[in-house]
Amino acid sequence: MRISVLAFLWTTLLLASHAMAAEFPGKTWPVAAPAELGLDATKLTQARDYALTGEGSGCVIYHGKLVVQWGDQAALYDLKSSSKAIGVTALGLALKDGLVRLDDPAKKFHPTFGTPPESNALSGWLEQVTLRHLATQTAGFEKPGGYERQIFAPGTAWLYSDGGPNWLAECLTLAYHRDLNDVMFERVFTPIGITPADLKWRKHAYRPEFIDGLKRREFGSGFSANVQAMARLGYLYLREGWWNGELILPHDFIETMRVTSPEVKKLTVRDPELHGNASQHYGLLWWNNGDGSIAGLPRDAYWSWGLFDSFILVVPSLDLVVARAGKSWARTAGGDHYDPLKPFFEPIAAAVKTTASADTAPLPPSPVIAGITWAPKESILRLGKGSDNWPLAWADDDAMYTAYGDGNGFEPFVPAKLSMGFAKVLGDAASPQGINLPSPTFDTIGDGKKGRKACGILMVDGTLYLLARNLGNAQLAWSPDRGATWTWADWKFSESFGCPTFLNFGKNYAGARDGYVYIISPDADTAYQRADRVVLARVPKEKIRDHGAYEFFVKADAHGDATWSAEIHQRGGIFSAAGQCYRLGFTYDAGLRRYLLCMTGAGNDTRFAGGFGIYDAPEPWGPWTTVFHTDAWDTGPGESSSLPTKWMSPDGCTVHLVFSGNDSFSLRRGRIVLRTANDAPHP
Repeated sequence: MRISVLAFLWTTLLLASHAMAAEFPGKTWPVAAPAELGLDATKLTQARDYALTGEGSGCVIYHGKLVVQWGDQAALYDLKSSSKAIGVTALGLALKDGLVRLDDPAKKFHPTFGTPPESNALSGWLEQVTLRHLATQTAGFEKPGGYERQIFAPGTAWLYSDGGPNWLAECLTLAYHRDLNDVMFERVFTPIGITPADLKWRKHAYRPEFIDGLKRREFGSGFSANVQAMARLGYLYLREGWWNGELILPHDFIETMRVTSPEVKKLTVRDPELHGNASQHYGLLWWNNGDGSIAGLPRDAYWSWGLFDSFILVVPSLDLVVARAGKSWARTAGGDHYDPLKPFFEPIAAAVKTTASADTAPLPPSPVIAGITWAPKESILRLGKGSDNWPLAWADDDAMYTAYGDGNGFEPFVPAKLSMGFAKVLGDAASPQGINLPSPTFDTIGDGKKGRKACGILMVDGTLYLLARNLGNAQLAWSPDRGATWTWADWKFSESFGCPTFLNFGKNYAGARDGYVYIISPDADTAYQRADRVVLARVPKEKIRDHGAYEFFVKADAHGDATWSAEIHQRGGIFSAAGQCYRLGFTYDAGLRRYLLCMTGAGNDTRFAGGFGIYDAPEPWGPWTTVFHTDAWDTGPGESSSLPTKWMSPDGCTVHLVFSGNDSFSLRRGRIVLRTANDAPHP
């Protein structure tokens, strides 16, 4: 355990080093001409000119340097609903201080929460409202910022509101028992260089000035600021809550606020004529592009957004912050609610992308592995042409068992195309032999999303276990006779775990870390949705068939140890990457004592072109770092991939990737390059 704790601490320090090594502004930002940083000045001018159709001011910060600005940088603008994103920063502080938890009921802090009007107390809903509901616009309060009606039960719909965030401000005021303006200037604004001349918080416009003898503040609106102050706050978020070596906001809070939770994504939007499909791209009082609604903007982008189109835009993958305030941009009747943003956001992103590396890895570099050198693409071996998927398990008879999808398996092909068929692979990686194993209780007819598909396979103590998707959400099966007959569980994963796969150790599960079986999945209900995070479950290996025995990873503690819950709704992510978490392969490299995770990357049809990544960690729950990542591999990476343990060298450095590129059982050798003592990862 000591080794894993040290690895956890090492990787945590690595994560912090990205922020600590970054350049931070003093009284002013360091300045660079766009050309000095390789930016496309024409596209930046295009974005600026569009912004000025609404007059106002703005600035662009790239790699910590001011590269373009316009308008009066000191002018204060009424930020309207961009105030929500500024205000919710106080929630991050309270979480860091241990004063609140997201799922605490609001009434824990505010005895008269939700009233007036007194009619709200009659429904019984107020007791159910949590701080998370207030921060995700799912508490049920109507739009205005005063004492508004609660019109639906919390967590059952999404409705844009000022009243809900204003209740959140009151809860935090009472939790601190201080004026939040004092808290924010003391803990956030002053440390990052924002003065009272740069940002002001007005007297509450909708409710009495004081609560419990304290100044009552609002989050729904109320801040006025200049774009320089806005950019500084955005830069704090870009740097994961760090500023000049000081951790101001907790990482977990930022990870949560910048993505949309799976629970919110399921909700209906009550005002779609104003906010479109907002429940697909709204975090904790910040908007985001996690669903890719703005095609020319990376999916990890998130921003504040207020009336008159005030913004703080943060794009971690581009190391970019943009601030803008002024008057509203023109709207087209019937257009999507994100449409006015695209002519501003997309050129700025394009200006950076023209020179930024195409490899925008979602995680920091591995402290152990420097990379992977791949055998020439001409050496790739392809079997089973026309079939995909190919999860693998190393069995007690030394064969690897697998399943194929939407094809006829290995040559000689089975007569009928199957949505899911069973097979085994014999031999070594230099000359593997695939053999189809027809099974009436396994073989499935269908195609694409309409047919059952294998996504994970494992052997434990002589029994094969299989996870299948496209079954609302996924289902377990097992075979005691190496695939001749199968029994299907009478239960399913019905929340999340839409494309789960097993963690594979050695032959017949030899070398497992403990007495558990581990399962990971993108945090989505279907295999066809790119999620914001990867989730993890475990079950005692003798109870794999028992639905009630499963536990779900919640978080890692300060020592790097995992905490677990039997309640799936309490699940946390082992890592987050907005809109990038897709199909997975999961194995343990015993030679390196590292867990390796393969993840399908960018691309509309990755069978023939696109990206993928390989990530490593000292424990199944992390901390996860990048071994290899590309948005455009030299061949199609397929829709699934894994590194089978049977074909790893004793030292762990020679591996073989099995992937479904070109709709085949594709096999490519890789050589893992380890870091040396003088080869620290670059932040």
